[in-house]
Amino acid sequence: MKTTALIMAGGRGERFWPKSRRSLPKQFLSLTDDGKTMIQLTVERILPIIDIEDIYISTNIDYESLVLEQLPGIPRENILCEPVGRNTAPCIGLGAVHISKKYEDAVMVVLPSDHLIKYNSMFLNTLRDAINTAQKNGNLLTIGITPDCPETGYGYIKFNPDEFDGKAFKVDQFVEKPSLDLAKEYLSSEEYLWNSGMFVWKVSSILEKIEEFMPETYEGLKIISEAIGTKEEGMVLEKEYRNFTSISIDYGIMEKSENIYIIPGAFGWDDVGSWLAIERIKKSNEHGNIVRGNIITIDSKNCIIEGGDKLIATVGLENLIIVDTEDAMLICAKDCAGDIKKVLDNLKICNRDEYI
Repeated sequence: MKTTALIMAGGRGERFWPKSRRSLPKQFLSLTDDGKTMIQLTVERILPIIDIEDIYISTNIDYESLVLEQLPGIPRENILCEPVGRNTAPCIGLGAVHISKKYEDAVMVVLPSDHLIKYNSMFLNTLRDAINTAQKNGNLLTIGITPDCPETGYGYIKFNPDEFDGKAFKVDQFVEKPSLDLAKEYLSSEEYLWNSGMFVWKVSSILEKIEEFMPETYEGLKIISEAIGTKEEGMVLEKEYRNFTSISIDYGIMEKSENIYIIPGAFGWDDVGSWLAIERIKKSNEHGNIVRGNIITIDSKNCIIEGGDKLIATVGLENLIIVDTEDAMLICAKDCAGDIKKVLDNLKICNRDEYI
């Protein structure tokens, strides 16, 4: 059975402001030393097992030109432009109907565009296990990350170690982001994995579940499917997609289905959720600073400093995030990194859209 992929690339990446903007969100930025953008690395990572012509990119219509520029090998018809954001369930449904127009049935790998993987070969082995399992039956699979600390910033998935299909375990429960005490319990139980947002299933299987649990969305997807390749495709997509309920695939499908399985993964995964992720991606200097650009630090420790040609000099600073761009600068205490979105909220209230 043919293996395809849908890469979701419509997010705004607001916690990486001011580098990440509406016009150039996080997935189209390079955060690693190799100069490749997040979405380029995501596509490159899966090419050993998925042909380029079978990779689909779901993105906001505003980012179509960025996708074409950064991924010239992707067929133009594989770039699926959402007229409006409706979360991951409609996004995945749209990808599924496009793939089903090309193939009678296929395995569909669903990946976010803004994650980093340290050990690509180990990731591909996990993905192969998931693909092999998905081909055999109608189960829906997700890839969970084996936790190495009591992280409170991720959702968790509880699995049953005694009920399995190959290397995949039956999912018992999806759990919201926990308190620190609960996260410690999850870690010690060894029956919880971090929710990575990566999925593998047959196209027929996910469409059946959308029909069962999201019937109105399914009817809209059928109408869109009939219009694919016709002159009315754009008009029909615009009309139907706006009517979809905005809901994640977790809430819309995964938490309601019985046949959900999870494969544990340990391949150096990072969801790069905020500027603090830079500390996990890049090496710090002898003072604990991670710097990029024209930077001089004096008696400064444990800082993240991102600049360009303009000289940035720091004296006597500790535990700060400093990000300088052409028209905006962020200066933030590390323990307040989660509040960067509040800056954007304030900018929206003040109608200062040029900085968003």
